[in-house]
Amino acid sequence: MLKIGHRGAKGFEPENTLISFQKALDLKVDGIELDVHLSLDDELIVIHDETIDRTTNGNGFVKTLSLSELKAFRINNEHEIPTLIEVLDLVNQNCLVNIELKSYETAEKIVVLIEKYVSEKNWKYNQFIVSSFDWNALQQVRFLSEEIHIGVLTETDLDLALAFAKFIQARSIHPHFHLLNKENVSKIQAKGIHVFPWTINEPEDIEKIKQYNINGIITDFPDRI
Repeated sequence: MLKIGHRGAKGFEPENTLISFQKALDLKVDGIELDVHLSLDDELIVIHDETIDRTTNGNGFVKTLSLSELKAFRINNEHEIPTLIEVLDLVNQNCLVNIELKSYETAEKIVVLIEKYVSEKNWKYNQFIVSSFDWNALQQVRFLSEEIHIGVLTETDLDLALAFAKFIQARSIHPHFHLLNKENVSKIQAKGIHVFPWTINEPEDIEKIKQYNINGIITDFPDRI
């Protein structure tokens, strides 16, 4: 069962920062999960929200700010907002990277970047998962690449997610863990699809979900798994 650090190791360090991803690596995760938006100049920026208001000392929409403008702001008055390239180079194949697309516009850029890391830097396709709640974005990823591993995010309808996952030949479903029980997990896995629930932090929830024989857990506290 894989342990996947949510936005790095969000329980220990500020989310989606290089220090958070390094902490996850130090905790010997099997993977990290992160979020991407596009900047004004089409750079892949690792940040969860569509604005920088909550996590930095600045404000404004990510898509209206250039990379150099974004780099001027600080998370906790200390850390830069990282680019996806910076995170991938930090990880350096030491774990898999689950990239959550926060907008449709990121789909093509992600495919190009993954193809580059596979062809030029000896990464493997199975070291990436591209996930999203925007299923149109996932469909675009699949249209552009048959090789990239896709994860279908859902917090509402597991059956619909399974049908869509089969349709686009996704590798995994990433459901809210409250949707799961032993029966529906085994039903999904019987179709050859992995189950990676999010974001499970409380020890009792982790123990309960482990009994469903899921394939991995996305958590703020990778040390609890």
